[in-house]
Amino acid sequence: MRTCPRIFIRTGLAVALASITAGSVLAQDATEAFESFPSISTTGKTQKLTGFSPLTSDPTQGGTLKDVKLEALLTGKGQPVEAGLTWRVFSPIPGSDGKLPLLATSEGGSTAFSLVPGEYFVNVAFGRAAATRKIRIPEDGVLDKQVLVLDAGGMTLNAVSGSDVRIPPGELSFSIYSSETQSDGERALIAADVKPSTVLRLGAGTYHVSSNYGTTNAVITADIQVEAGKLTEATIQHKAAKLTLKLVSEPGGEAIADTGWSILTSAGDIVDQEEGAFPTLVLLEGNYTAVARNKNKIYQRDFTVKAGVNTDIEVLLTNGGAAASPEAAAEAQD
Repeated sequence: MRTCPRIFIRTGLAVALASITAGSVLAQDATEAFESFPSISTTGKTQKLTGFSPLTSDPTQGGTLKDVKLEALLTGKGQPVEAGLTWRVFSPIPGSDGKLPLLATSEGGSTAFSLVPGEYFVNVAFGRAAATRKIRIPEDGVLDKQVLVLDAGGMTLNAVSGSDVRIPPGELSFSIYSSETQSDGERALIAADVKPSTVLRLGAGTYHVSSNYGTTNAVITADIQVEAGKLTEATIQHKAAKLTLKLVSEPGGEAIADTGWSILTSAGDIVDQEEGAFPTLVLLEGNYTAVARNKNKIYQRDFTVKAGVNTDIEVLLTNGGAAASPEAAAEAQD
């Protein structure tokens, strides 16, 4: 079950870690946020490096070494990125496996490689953003410093329940997908199980975000724009609530152990099954029926979930007591 999202988005040039508080955004240099925030450090797949011109000799063999200075910018007019970069240098001549051999790597910020004259592919990755350039080192003279523009920004995600009820980070997760659908109708997964407040380094563009609150049916999707050189903070509003189920003999009474639970929608579809005296779950707002099974008897109660209103749902022993059908008894044992 999905619902239309309400999203609060703040976009700044960057937000330094020490300056973050709820409801505040400070514009800082665009690289500071990415240096300070917790982030997913893996770079994912680099771009395919196949568009090269065939050469008659291997540029990695022989010749005098020359220094090649490299730096990367988030935007064409930005400052050099001084942390979080992964540089890779490839030969343009495929190996026996058909792939371009990796010749050198470097991590950090601006860097330099010593290479013999010839042609190379240089790739720089910043999180899940990357740029690639083919360079030619001349036999004579000095090669100018090579500046690669990443056209990258950042995105950090969070969510609330109802209008402003904080959701514990351990109960939230996000998945990031490409905005375009593939031939099979699916979207390419970019990052899975992303925790709240994690900064994702991404190429500029639109991304399809799925937010999961709990593990039942509280799922919201939204398209979020990442701008080059900027950090986008998006807070998604879930229309859901956390509930605790209890089978009791009287209102406010002690929960009865060894109880099996089924949660049904108003249409009669099962959305969750639980076991225990007081299981906790998250449900999208709407009308439901709680069915409790205890000692081969069934008790039930209709209830309504309101966004952001976390509460207990008590089912009284007086609400039913009919003998469970063989099918229901079998479900209770599964």
